[in-house]
Amino acid sequence: MIHILGRNCKFNEIWEALIETKQKDWSLISPRTMQIVLARIAKVCSVRQTVEGFKRFKKLMPVFDTTCFNALLRTLCQEKSMTDAMNVYHSLKHDFKPNLQTFNILLSGWKSSEEVDGFFQEMVEMGLKPDIVFYNSLIDVYCKNREMDNVYKVLNEMHEQGILPDVITYTSLIGGLGLVGQPDKARDILKEMKEFGCYPDVAAYNATIRNFCIVKRLDDAYQLMDEMVAKGLAANATTYNLFFRVFYRSNDLKSSWSLYQRMKDTGCFLNTQSCMFLMRLFKRQEKVEMALELWNDMVEKGFGSYILVSDVLLDLLCDMGKLEEAEKIFLQMMEKGQKPSSVSFKRIKVLMELANRHEALKKLSEKMAIFGPPIQVFSGDKQLVDSTCSSSLSIDRQCRIWQHL
Repeated sequence: MIHILGRNCKFNEIWEALIETKQKDWSLISPRTMQIVLARIAKVCSVRQTVEGFKRFKKLMPVFDTTCFNALLRTLCQEKSMTDAMNVYHSLKHDFKPNLQTFNILLSGWKSSEEVDGFFQEMVEMGLKPDIVFYNSLIDVYCKNREMDNVYKVLNEMHEQGILPDVITYTSLIGGLGLVGQPDKARDILKEMKEFGCYPDVAAYNATIRNFCIVKRLDDAYQLMDEMVAKGLAANATTYNLFFRVFYRSNDLKSSWSLYQRMKDTGCFLNTQSCMFLMRLFKRQEKVEMALELWNDMVEKGFGSYILVSDVLLDLLCDMGKLEEAEKIFLQMMEKGQKPSSVSFKRIKVLMELANRHEALKKLSEKMAIFGPPIQVFSGDKQLVDSTCSSSLSIDRQCRIWQHL
């Protein structure tokens, strides 16, 4: 219920439901409940309003402690900015007792390494000892910022503390080495892992493959994928997308199609990104049959986003004058409960009118009407602007109302 009310920004009803729950059994209101509510507030309201919502939970929960504080910080890291999360941390930390999870949450959302040293020192002064989660987050930050010297310092410190790197540690290290142009050294990490009894998983192999794809050493990348499969690890859509991206940028239709067939042979389904790489390439090279085969696979096996992929496919079909095929795509989508985009409908509508296919257009329009009227955009986009402003004002008014409840 909280999820449904939150998605519709019905904050008044949320608070009423929580008060009623408290009166019956307030043990049912957990930090997870609080995080769900705060996440919805944070999506449409300010940081101040989110914090005020957090404080209201003090009267609703049996225990209002560091776990709750951590839930607030996690929400701010996910829905707002790290600056917002850190400002709230510093303003409220004296009201709670930050623990190791507090620092892990904040560090996991960090993108810059500028203030990491001071943050780490504050944690130590509180008498908290870093764990593998903290060290992994720290290494990830340094790797993404290409600060490999700092990465090695952290690894040495881990060794001194008797904390062994795990597969997440090594995966971050592999990614960092790729960013600084050392794909071969990154591949050596896979061997080093095994020597320490830590075996690479699909994510570790994907990170290594990505490094070779970046520098277009595809033979090495394919060799790693074959090695991964030989060790009993199945390549996933992320693995294949690393190759599809290279083929799309180099306009290599033959290699893309061959890789797609390999995916089908191994039973690996494409994700939306895979479908978009392929469909855009088919459109670029006007390969209608290939595009339709991919679409039919999507419909039959249920993978990918129909709405996103159909826009590209329908563009191709309309460009090539394939109105019957385009109409079939529309009907297939609507049978699946998916509404084609207004842009695609407007385009096929014009072409069907030019082709005097008025009866077919009428039937298509009737089916589209089931999904509701299309958005009307008038001169100057007045209606669209008015609708957007009305929605924003409604949400803002709700945010102000619950502050005073």
